[in-house]
Amino acid sequence: MDINILEKNEESIRLIVEGINTLMANTIRRLILTEVPVMALDDIVMIENSSVLHDEILALRLGLIPLKTDLDAYNLPEKCSCKSELGCHLCRTVLTLDVEANKPLTVYSGNLVSEDPHIVPVSEKIPLVKLAPGQKIRLEAYAKLGKGTVHAKWQPVSSCTYRYVPVVKIDKTKCNECKECIRICPKRVFEETKGKVRVANEIECILCGDCVEACNKNQSAIKLDKKQNSFIFYIESTGALPVERIFYESLKIYEEKILDFISQLEMAINVSEKTS
Repeated sequence: MDINILEKNEESIRLIVEGINTLMANTIRRLILTEVPVMALDDIVMIENSSVLHDEILALRLGLIPLKTDLDAYNLPEKCSCKSELGCHLCRTVLTLDVEANKPLTVYSGNLVSEDPHIVPVSEKIPLVKLAPGQKIRLEAYAKLGKGTVHAKWQPVSSCTYRYVPVVKIDKTKCNECKECIRICPKRVFEETKGKVRVANEIECILCGDCVEACNKNQSAIKLDKKQNSFIFYIESTGALPVERIFYESLKIYEEKILDFISQLEMAINVSEKTS
């Protein structure tokens, strides 16, 4: 596998992964969506809630707040040595909300107070509920690691896609320089240089085929193809984890699952040989 980063910022990454097939590309995508663990508020203890929202609705909104996650400091509840339903400091942390309105007030995610400064909402500006004068909310919220396969609130990404690396070629013997491909291409793949049409931004091609249809020739001068075993991944984090850590964790989980499968296969073969 060969990985080349095309662009990266704090929220997203776009990279080319070469040396894998479609099955593995889809496996990586599904592991990112369902197996990479992040923190989310799960158990909510309502002490007082006189707002217009029912406890269940408020709890749902709290659960969907993305939380910054420290994977190295916490265990998955099912893998924690405490084996407790309530959890311990190694598998959960507590966030509290204690707000009373003296005037019309909007409660935001930033009003949550965490006992662990590393486990806090990704944004402090996520609105939760509006309070009228005299209304109040007091609660405790327990954050723990989980996986997207259980609930969407534990998905580390807001977007995760992949597509083939495109190959765009222009047959100069057939091109009459009509420039229709430049006009119609939604991704600005083509440009005019010294009166000639050339491929300027091949990697952005989405293989829609509009340029091929727009070519005036009976036999189009433009040929579109895809590079086998090469894919462009786009990953956008919710902010819970850095995007490069999400991709790394998905590959680590993939390796663990393969090794576990090999181990179980070897055990099954040994049992079969002993009984035969």
